[in-house]
Amino acid sequence: MPLSEDEQRILHEIEANLSATDPKLVQQVSDTTLYRHAARMIRWAVLGFIVGLVLMLATFTSVLALGLVGFLAMLFCLLVIERNARKMGRAGMESITGSMRNGSLKSVFSDAGERWRERWQRPDGAP
Repeated sequence: MPLSEDEQRILHEIEANLSATDPKLVQQVSDTTLYRHAARMIRWAVLGFIVGLVLMLATFTSVLALGLVGFLAMLFCLLVIERNARKMGRAGMESITGSMRNGSLKSVFSDAGERWRERWQRPDGAP
């Protein structure tokens, strides 16, 4: 059901107010897509899987409880990978692999380093 003219006007006012008060948030939200979010979650889950594997292999023979925790972490991470891969679907996977073939890995991997530098950048004249 389409919005009425009054609802559309109110929505445009809210958008304009948000753009004026917090342009970084608007930029960040407009840059984030479902595919990027799912790819980011998959990357973190792969890292968690590796940590769980190392924990399991390192402690399974000495402390069985820690080995079990590592195994459960691996299972959880596999579940996260599977769910996010389903969310991405074929179109998302083709989008990511296509950008890898074009050589623009920066679009696949988020600009985390740049955001980190912007976040911790000192104002001019600060020691």
